[in-house]
Amino acid sequence: MPYVYAFDHKHRRPPMELKDLLGGKGANLAEMISVLKLPVPHGFTISTDACRSYMHGGWPKTLDQEIKTQVAALEKKMKRKLGDPKDPLLVSVRSGAKFSMPGMMDTVLNLGLNDKSVAGLATTYKDERFAYDSYRRFISMYGRIVLGLEAHVFDHDLEALKERLGAKTDADIPANELKALCEVYKKAVQAHTGKPFPQDPMKQLRGAVEAVFKSWNGPRAIAYRVREKISHELGTAVNVQAMVFGNRDDNSGTGVGFTRNAATGENKPYGDFLVNAQGEDVVAGIRNTEDLNALKKKFPAIHAELLKIFARLEKHYKDMCDTEFTIEQGKLWMLQTRVGKRTGAAALKMAVDMVKGSSSGKTAWKISQKEALMRLSADHLDQVLHPQFASKGKALAKGLAASPGAAVGRVYFTADDAVSAVERKEDVILVRNETSPEDVHGMMVAKGILTSRGGLVSHAAVVARGWGTPAVVGAEAVKISGNKFEVNGTVVKEGDWISLDGTTGEVIVGKMELSASKPPKEFNTVLKWADEVRKGKLAVRANADTGEDATKARELGAEGIGLCRTEHMFLAPDRLPVVRRMILADTPEEEAKALEELRKVQKEDFIDILKAMSGLPVTVRLLDPPLHEFLPRVDELEIKKATAGLSKEEEKLLATAHAWAEFNPMIGTRGVRLGVVKPGLYEMQVRALMEAAIEVAAKGFKPVVEIMIPLTVTRDELALARSWVETAIKEVAGKKSGAKVSIGTMIETPRAALRADELAEEADFFSFGTNDLTQLTFGFSRDDVESRMMPAYLELGLLKRNPFETIDQTGVGELVEIGAQRGRKAKKGIKLGVCGEHGGDPESIGLFYRAGLNYVSCSPYRVPIARLASAQAVIGGAKSDTK
Repeated sequence: MPYVYAFDHKHRRPPMELKDLLGGKGANLAEMISVLKLPVPHGFTISTDACRSYMHGGWPKTLDQEIKTQVAALEKKMKRKLGDPKDPLLVSVRSGAKFSMPGMMDTVLNLGLNDKSVAGLATTYKDERFAYDSYRRFISMYGRIVLGLEAHVFDHDLEALKERLGAKTDADIPANELKALCEVYKKAVQAHTGKPFPQDPMKQLRGAVEAVFKSWNGPRAIAYRVREKISHELGTAVNVQAMVFGNRDDNSGTGVGFTRNAATGENKPYGDFLVNAQGEDVVAGIRNTEDLNALKKKFPAIHAELLKIFARLEKHYKDMCDTEFTIEQGKLWMLQTRVGKRTGAAALKMAVDMVKGSSSGKTAWKISQKEALMRLSADHLDQVLHPQFASKGKALAKGLAASPGAAVGRVYFTADDAVSAVERKEDVILVRNETSPEDVHGMMVAKGILTSRGGLVSHAAVVARGWGTPAVVGAEAVKISGNKFEVNGTVVKEGDWISLDGTTGEVIVGKMELSASKPPKEFNTVLKWADEVRKGKLAVRANADTGEDATKARELGAEGIGLCRTEHMFLAPDRLPVVRRMILADTPEEEAKALEELRKVQKEDFIDILKAMSGLPVTVRLLDPPLHEFLPRVDELEIKKATAGLSKEEEKLLATAHAWAEFNPMIGTRGVRLGVVKPGLYEMQVRALMEAAIEVAAKGFKPVVEIMIPLTVTRDELALARSWVETAIKEVAGKKSGAKVSIGTMIETPRAALRADELAEEADFFSFGTNDLTQLTFGFSRDDVESRMMPAYLELGLLKRNPFETIDQTGVGELVEIGAQRGRKAKKGIKLGVCGEHGGDPESIGLFYRAGLNYVSCSPYRVPIARLASAQAVIGGAKSDTK
């Protein structure tokens, strides 16, 4: 197979289906030019195969010749030659991975210019200013992206020149000054690299292509992929396209347009536009942009043509599209399209609107409910649950509302300072003139982002929306100087508190109080669709330990409780002293007295939960953690003993803490093992639970009780624990509890998963505890490896996923599938669920559905996400995430 394909190459399948090979950008360019016949400048795509070959074995042997052949074909189509001193062809070089990575990869424009061809460009277009403006842009871009110079090397000279001339914008700089600036830039390249700026266009092209390949494994690209769970092995395509010039004159321009509003979902096109500019000026936020209404006033015919193209794109892709376009002396050119990123509120509105149907006549189209569900993501639902300000504050400044939600934090002006502040446990608002890909690490940790320049499609806006981070951009009144900014005399310094409203664009000094947001009406509509799809196939429960949590979970659509952790009840301030008395008891009588106190308070907890979940199953896990977790830390007591001394009770606590201390408590005396050495503990809990069930049943509630015995690894162990539970149930309730009761266990070890058929003989249900199962499968201590080792493993590709966030199909995923299969084979009708953190992870939910589990359980606020993800698993047949 070749490495390089022309945009108009005749593929056997529609190009839009070839994103694995051509990347997202290349596939859509080919689709626009060969299928939709839109006005797209010709070019060619260097495939992802070439990038992967480069990553694994260096520059492919045949690639130079393939590029040379394609350049010749492009020259023939455009009737110009690359680097021609009389009438030069210029090209852009852009990356284009399978998945959109906005601002993460490197772009070079105006490639092919050199000291000779710039004169030819000036002659051809009869515009010396335009030619040298293009050349200085090219030297700057190539210098930064390919040769590795810092941006400030070029920016300093440009800003100094504008200040000297009194120029407000780049367009105000005359030709002779731009020509001189090109010489300054070339000298800077020579000084920093030791070599003159390259003049051979083919060498320029190879350098640019290789820079795109290298940038795939750059720190900012890796950080983005880790966050978005995109495979490091995909590689990027490279698109080489004939240049059209939005900076020709005032009859030219460039812009970015969306077929619908990506922030609100309104079915109305919007975008940013600049006269006499190149694309980088719009997305970088260097100049403040105008909207599409301004385009209509200046170029009415082009505006009408653009809207027709928008309608065709939406009908073709059946989705909202994000486009880039350029106007060159009155002619419209489409440079890119893709399915556009959108906020959560916009995604929900578009999904519902598109099911109802879009437009009429020749452009009418609609999608199904299932198609709509598959377009939504966990992030979309998360975003509409973002907090908002509890009250109205006085705005210091106002910018563009780029990404919704409210954020409060301390001001920091660099990405590095933001990261350092977060490491000190501070909440951060990152404040910049404009952001660039070099700021991504700071943007990732910030609670909110504020920029003084840029539009709704600037780097800051696009990245913030994609991540659900509240952002305000283009707040022109914000004047940044060093480690402070000023607005009309009000100075805000580094470390000061500010509040941002990404929904209204307001910037407020000080800490505003936050309150929970109210999801839009489409939120419930979409989740109703999801529930209809997954009904009878995969239920969603919540992990809840209190009546309040249970009530909230039910409001959010939970169909029961998959995990009630009884130890959380023991940690309450009024319970902990009683638990300690039980542990410290010297006689059976003292222990029994303490257990009786605990039974009374635990019964009240269970009453609240069973009432909230009336008619729905409640899985109560008997005490799991080792007893030392309820005691003071040994080292703290030892320090106090050596300094201030201990009381008699503290001396006893220290002795008991030493007695219960373990070298590896995670696999020590906990779970069912604790029940073996302290049998009265589990009996007390079961009595409290059954008494609560009897009481709520008598009041008309319908308790459904599932008692879960933790950390069993053998059939005999589970049989013994089951006998305790059954005895306690019989003693309390006999056959008149009024509650449905089943007994099961949590599968938390590899052995339990592999011997699930034996455990099933004594269990009515299994619940996979994937948190501990992950630790024991990988040999990772979650408390230690996530902050120290995990980032390095993910960046180096040693792990494709953080296994504590997403279960892979190998390892833990295999154990879940094996355990489920063996459990079902041994006992027909056994109920299977999962109750670890993975129960709220969309990718993991697909695996659980494929494994045949009956339900997933997650935190209450992840329930809506699990409802959507469960429906998506059913619709997709539980296909693995394509990333």
